[in-house]
Amino acid sequence: MRIGVVMEIKQAERRVALTPAGARELVGLGHEVLVERGAGLGSAFPDDAFASVGARIVPTAEEVWLDSELLVKVKEPIEAEYSLMRDGLTLFTYLHLAPNRPLTTALMESGTTAIAYETVETARGALPLLAPMSEIAGRLAAQAGAYFLQGPLGGPGILIGGVTGVVPARVVVIGGGVVGTQAARISLGAEAEVTILERSLERLHELDEYFGARARILMSDAIILEDELREADVVIGAVLVPGAVAPRLVTRDMLGLMKPRSVIVDVAIDQGGCFETSHPTTHADPVYDVDGVLHYCVANMPGAVPVTATRALTNATLPYIRRLAEEGIDTALANDSGFARGLNIKGGKIVYEPVARAYSQGTPVAAW
Repeated sequence: MRIGVVMEIKQAERRVALTPAGARELVGLGHEVLVERGAGLGSAFPDDAFASVGARIVPTAEEVWLDSELLVKVKEPIEAEYSLMRDGLTLFTYLHLAPNRPLTTALMESGTTAIAYETVETARGALPLLAPMSEIAGRLAAQAGAYFLQGPLGGPGILIGGVTGVVPARVVVIGGGVVGTQAARISLGAEAEVTILERSLERLHELDEYFGARARILMSDAIILEDELREADVVIGAVLVPGAVAPRLVTRDMLGLMKPRSVIVDVAIDQGGCFETSHPTTHADPVYDVDGVLHYCVANMPGAVPVTATRALTNATLPYIRRLAEEGIDTALANDSGFARGLNIKGGKIVYEPVARAYSQGTPVAAW
């Protein structure tokens, strides 16, 4: 199979979808790996590193898109890439289609088969290809919250861990999954006071077992959420409904409960965000103010640490890429129902129900 890797062109995105080690493994299995010139530079992988393991360096992205049977990326295609999608191509990447109608429409019209990293599941319902980036995003969320607490950056001028005789910042994490757990872990490491809000009783028990008395673990409801917003210096939104639009848990009116110049970090922004006032930002311009509350809503947070993130991503995706190449697309998905959950669009139709629900009843939906 011809497997293509292109340079990511989303703003400030430096990750690449395959490491030279991954390319070596695929080439060793008899597949052809096409890598756009310069695709790995942002992750510290020069072209020579790919060429030395047998990958073919291709001058332009257009050639890679045209010649590939399977194209692996990191981020969803942006508008400049829509015209490169075509019938007969399989795209394997993060897609986050539920809040992105233009991309969904473009994929359907192109005939491209689209498999989303973020909706692939294991037999136990875990999300193995989302987990490594969620882990990184959660840790970065804690760092971002701590950073933007500084007065010159628009924050209230609070040191997250306090100092002898002075109380630390209060961090509230909404959601106790991978992102929330990692955000809490790093915040606790910085000596903040941390509260985690979670709706699953089973997950609450797991969090209590993991954190013990170091963090406050609370069942989330409307009253508890409002009470915690009043006391928070940093609020980290870490809510996930796999493949679906994130629930808007904090309304604009609720911002009035928060302290002046407090900080929101919305890690759910890829799925539309869990704060009503959230909209995507970039690493170049990461924050904005609404009603005196600072919002950090960068949509590709792990892109800030591409060397770490690329290696972590490929560790997770390579076994799936290998299966697609070795077994063929249809067979690989048919043999693994969890892998098949990654299939979002095929034959011009949405085949993943949470994405279909995000759009009108007129949107074509098909079973696969």
